[in-house]
Amino acid sequence: ISADGYILTNNHLVEKDKTARVTITTLAGNEYDARIIGTDPGTDLALLKVDAKGQPFAELGDSAQVRVGEWVLAIGNPLGMEHTVTAGIVSYKGRSIDTQSYQDFIQTDAAINRGNSGGPLINMKGEVIGINSNILTSGFAGNIGIGFAIPSDIAKKVVVQLKEKGRVIRGRLGVQIQDLTEGLVKQLGLKSKAGAVISSVEPDSPAEKAKLRQYDVIVQVNGQPVKDGGDLRFKIAHVLPGHKV
Repeated sequence: ISADGYILTNNHLVEKDKTARVTITTLAGNEYDARIIGTDPGTDLALLKVDAKGQPFAELGDSAQVRVGEWVLAIGNPLGMEHTVTAGIVSYKGRSIDTQSYQDFIQTDAAINRGNSGGPLINMKGEVIGINSNILTSGFAGNIGIGFAIPSDIAKKVVVQLKEKGRVIRGRLGVQIQDLTEGLVKQLGLKSKAGAVISSVEPDSPAEKAKLRQYDVIVQVNGQPVKDGGDLRFKIAHVLPGHKV
């Protein structure tokens, strides 16, 4: 992702081997030993560094501008088939499949299989708008057209912290939350499903000290509307510890 040898990939590729040798092989066949600069399990991203200058690199694009239906390419090493390129469209934006992680996936039907992890999802301008991370399957390990990429806008923020600190520091509220359903909206006397409802408050947490309680509904953070539980998780994560909201 830069001429001085920084490489962006998935955390799950390196998290079990932080003391092991990590080797980078280029399309031209050159090999480099890489250092793990930092990892972030919350977004499944990792930043590596090789001692090489003047390297060709991929531009991280603006994933916020990506539209559903737009054509994209996925590049990777699926099932050992090196430098494979597949094509598809953006199927959905803002997909979350794990409520405990910081996920805002771009979903695509471009063929992604084992070995595509950490590879780029590219728009028709040649910009990287996502980092391929995982897939959903149905009874077997192959692609069924449901793949997920970490948006480049999230990756840009993570890279800054990994370069500076080797890890990502996030704000924490100390609550368990859930999205509002039609039933909860009616039960709590609300006007819409926008927001996130607190299902429990952790003892001695910032939320408890602020007197937040079970069934409170959070509709804004610092004046910014909260769409759902995932949106709240991201908004709180971006507030540095010690700051007031």
